[in-house]
Amino acid sequence: MWESERLLYRYKTAEDVQDLFRIFGNPVTHQFNPRGPYPDIGYARDALTRAQQSYDIHGFGDWTIYEKENPDTVIGFGGIFASHFDGQLTNNLGYRFDPAAWGKGYATELSRRAIRFGFDDIGLDEIVGVVRENHVASRRVLEKAGLTFLKKVDDLPGFAPSLMFRITRHDWLTSR
Repeated sequence: MWESERLLYRYKTAEDVQDLFRIFGNPVTHQFNPRGPYPDIGYARDALTRAQQSYDIHGFGDWTIYEKENPDTVIGFGGIFASHFDGQLTNNLGYRFDPAAWGKGYATELSRRAIRFGFDDIGLDEIVGVVRENHVASRRVLEKAGLTFLKKVDDLPGFAPSLMFRITRHDWLTSR
């Protein structure tokens, strides 16, 4: 288990499937995701299985997130996980929070903690974050966490392009 100022983190477990569907199945949490919300609980189970397989393959993955003041309620999922984007395997910083947790600075807090985990604990050389061009709030989170714009990627025709941000171990070490 990991922690930051106000949050607790742990790897996902089978017990998270209902919360995973509650958050990832909510259309509000997908307003900037053209793929849309999870359609049903079975999709959430499959996503959880893929996340657990990724832990085995890569040795790390994203976390289940709680507030320290309320450790019995999952408020989101996020962290560093391996994913394919723009034709390459990336160490992706991502997150999705219950709308009730929005506006509290949790995404920035998680991002900073996850970056520290990525560089200090697992020795990554680079971490990226990908957001839709029109998702201004998430762009700000990545910038506050120290990532800088790398490139624009037109990954889904008919939708706003994705913006890829990045931070390297060298950049992170020199900014501390």
